[in-house]
Amino acid sequence: MNTASSTRRIVKERRDYNTWVANETLEDYSLRYAPKSFRKWSELLVANTALGGISFLALEAIGGSLAINYGFSNSFWAILVVGALIFLAGIPIAYYAAKYNIDMDLLTRGAGFGYIGSTITSLIYASFTFIFFALEAAIMAQAIQLYFGLPLWLGYILCSVIIIPLVFYGVTLINQLQLWTQPLWLFLMIAPYGFVLAKEPDALTNWIHFAGNSPSGAGFDPLLFGAAATVSFSLIAQLGEQVDYLRFLPDQGENNRVQWWLAVITAGPGWIVLGVGKQLGGAFLASLAISQGIAIAQAKEPVQMYLAGFHYMFDNPAVVLTVGTVFVIVSQIKINVTNAYAGSLAWSNFFSRLTHSHPGRVVWLVFNVAIALMLMELGVFSTLEAVLGLYSNVAIAWVGALVADLVINKPLKLSPSYIEFKRAYLYNINPVGFGSTAIASLISILAFVGAFGPFARAFAPFLALGIAFTLAPIIAWLTKGRYYIARENTIRLNTVSDALLECIVCSQEYEVADTAFCPVYDGPICSLCCSLDAHCHDACKTPDHGHANWTHQIAEIAFRGKIQPQLGVRIVRFVGIFTLLGGSIGTIMGLVYVFVAPNPATSVGHAFVNAFMLLLVVAGMGAWWLVLSEESRELAEAELDKQNEQLQGEIRDRQTAQAQLQKLTHDLEMRVEQRTAELSEALRTLQRAQGQLVQTEKMSSLGQLVAGVAHEINNPVNFIHGNISHAHTYVSDLLELIDLYQQEFPQGSPAIADLIDSIELDFIQDDLPKLLTSMQVGTDRIRQIVLSLRVFSRVDESDCKPVNIHEGIDSTLMILGNRLKATADRPVIAVVRNYGSLPPVECYAGQMNQVFMNLFANALDAFEETQGDRTYADLAKNPQTITITTQVIAPHWIRIEISDNGVGIPKTIQDQLFNAFFTTKGVGKGTGLGLSISYQIVVEKHGGHLWCQSEPGQGTTFVIEIPTHPQNTAQPQALQSSGLAAS
Repeated sequence: MNTASSTRRIVKERRDYNTWVANETLEDYSLRYAPKSFRKWSELLVANTALGGISFLALEAIGGSLAINYGFSNSFWAILVVGALIFLAGIPIAYYAAKYNIDMDLLTRGAGFGYIGSTITSLIYASFTFIFFALEAAIMAQAIQLYFGLPLWLGYILCSVIIIPLVFYGVTLINQLQLWTQPLWLFLMIAPYGFVLAKEPDALTNWIHFAGNSPSGAGFDPLLFGAAATVSFSLIAQLGEQVDYLRFLPDQGENNRVQWWLAVITAGPGWIVLGVGKQLGGAFLASLAISQGIAIAQAKEPVQMYLAGFHYMFDNPAVVLTVGTVFVIVSQIKINVTNAYAGSLAWSNFFSRLTHSHPGRVVWLVFNVAIALMLMELGVFSTLEAVLGLYSNVAIAWVGALVADLVINKPLKLSPSYIEFKRAYLYNINPVGFGSTAIASLISILAFVGAFGPFARAFAPFLALGIAFTLAPIIAWLTKGRYYIARENTIRLNTVSDALLECIVCSQEYEVADTAFCPVYDGPICSLCCSLDAHCHDACKTPDHGHANWTHQIAEIAFRGKIQPQLGVRIVRFVGIFTLLGGSIGTIMGLVYVFVAPNPATSVGHAFVNAFMLLLVVAGMGAWWLVLSEESRELAEAELDKQNEQLQGEIRDRQTAQAQLQKLTHDLEMRVEQRTAELSEALRTLQRAQGQLVQTEKMSSLGQLVAGVAHEINNPVNFIHGNISHAHTYVSDLLELIDLYQQEFPQGSPAIADLIDSIELDFIQDDLPKLLTSMQVGTDRIRQIVLSLRVFSRVDESDCKPVNIHEGIDSTLMILGNRLKATADRPVIAVVRNYGSLPPVECYAGQMNQVFMNLFANALDAFEETQGDRTYADLAKNPQTITITTQVIAPHWIRIEISDNGVGIPKTIQDQLFNAFFTTKGVGKGTGLGLSISYQIVVEKHGGHLWCQSEPGQGTTFVIEIPTHPQNTAQPQALQSSGLAAS
């Protein structure tokens, strides 16, 4: 299939369905690995929860049944040997599951069974859960019947239904249940043994010599040992339930290495240590119950076993019955929440791959409990050994193939070193695990039913273990491991391990380990959505890797074109389905015939045959119906695919047209934006030019006016100033003459004396020289002002010439002198001159004086605006001050700093100070051009820098840096490195 052309749109209904399925509040990651975000429990809590799953009293029931049927020696050694084998098998399984945070099904997928091949193992595992659920619930129903008198059939229903709400919220609630009940369960389980051994020391000896119904008595017999081991081997599937909890362990690290390994070993393979103890304890209690007069048929029941033990703890029979009932109920609830939870996971995996749908783990929880209830009503407890013996052959073959892949194939690099469990990267069937399990199961079942003699029958599970463990590496070597990985996992190789990827179907985020790349939807897809997709037909794989139509290939080989190809495919499919259904029906009926009716009358045998033949007819009709339904479905899917291709083509054409339209619209928008930007820039340029023109004209007119006024005042002032010295001389001579006249003629005429008194000649003689001196000072002051006006205007110096910067600053301050003087509202504004030794600076002096005028005027305006907030006394204590600092900062560069101690400028407007027409003053109080023009004069005209430094409440400093010569406008390296240059 063409990947590019097969890219599918995701309809809303599918996205909504998959998003609902991805809600892990109830699902508990039933179809995928447990992400790090969900694994919040400690190693101790996870291990405690996993160990709580071995509270099932079926262990005691199995131990008691083995001791009764095979005697002490055979049952004892069978339990120990099988326990050791289960412990060894559990180590690699628990390690890989905890390391990759996956359950038993996902582990099986990536360890030699393939995506569809592991479906069979899910069925094996699911069978284990509902078989043991039925056994445990039957035990609890027996206790309830004994205490309350409730009929068994009603007790079965009660013991099944009460488990469902406890498992509804998955491992979250199970964690708490196991934690709360663990202490009580451990005490009631262990205490009876201590009391029995203390009060009746001979009980242990009696058990060692217990023969039960064994043909060999208490002695050892190899065939009986093998038969006992067969039943005990059925417990090996319990490893799957342990793994279902171990996947929630936190990641292994340097800080938790010891705790992590301790949890893996104790809660993984370590469960069988307690399991062995519970089986041996059951055998011991069964012998004790029989010694107290309990019938052999009832001695197999755990409630009777523990009642026999509790008799040594309590003297009151009512208390014994109550405690025994409570213990059985607690134990069975603890194990059956685990059985129900694990079963819901197994059924979820099984049906999700067969039907590509997932109604939810809770649905399969109810389904699993319903099957167990049916087994209880059929009396599964009475056929305990037969059911477990048959089951153990298949379970041990599955686990043997799985362990062989983990401990042999992976170290020898016959299989990948990691566990790949996603559908997108797996073959449907891997012959390594699936083939070895199928072959080993078939041979061991044939041996178990007696096809190869009594010895092979007794050791059938050992035969299954050996064959599966040997075949797995052999098949992996023969196939060179090619059926493990169907295509390379590019996401795993190219993505950071702790990244989160959004699933293109359900729009949820998942870790890299839980995500694959889907070429059909052209994006990352989570493992659950990948499993549920029914329309991709494994398009991500080549035909050899994916959903190869094997029925067409078989039909072509079988009929070689002699009949119509479609008819050949129908025949092949019918034969396959009919064989599967007929074989399943025959197997079920055969097992019922062997175990339920071992010695039937002839008529019963004919009845079984007749029923089988009738069911075969029904199976044939059902098989043909399934063939036609499958064919109709394929035709419908083909037609839908064709219509989808046409629709996708139309969509692509419309998308192309829409893209072209969007491109045209984008081009038009870009052109409009470009023209708008050009017009905006032209407008800003015009505004700047207009402002410059206004300011230049203003300053030019002002300069001419100032220069004219200075010129007109200068001539009469110079005339007056030049004649004052002569007037002073003349007056001095006249005063000397008058003084001499008074000395020579002290007795003048009365008229002269009256005039002298009238004009106060003495005062005139004293004050007239002072008056002339004051006039001299006044004319000097006027001449200085005139000189300052001429220096400020520089009308006669419009070119760039060397000037004394300090003179320009002083002349500007002279002009602003009136604003610096004290008033009725404030003291004088202080001016502090920190002049450095500056060389002559080649600049446009008039324009630089304009910059100084703007900066001084802004400082004085800021003082006046905030003057009303401070009292005269406060201003006298902390006077308003303007500080001028000049210095040479680098060769051919000077700096001028003009600072004030005002309120400062807010940070929010500092970046706008030099923008044209920006002002903080009220309407009519400023044009907003002063600092903008100053910036242009300093930066653009002189190649310097101008910037502002201000902190609210700490004053403002404007810094000017200019070169001393126009040819030195390039910024020196020393200035760059100092970090002082700015603009």
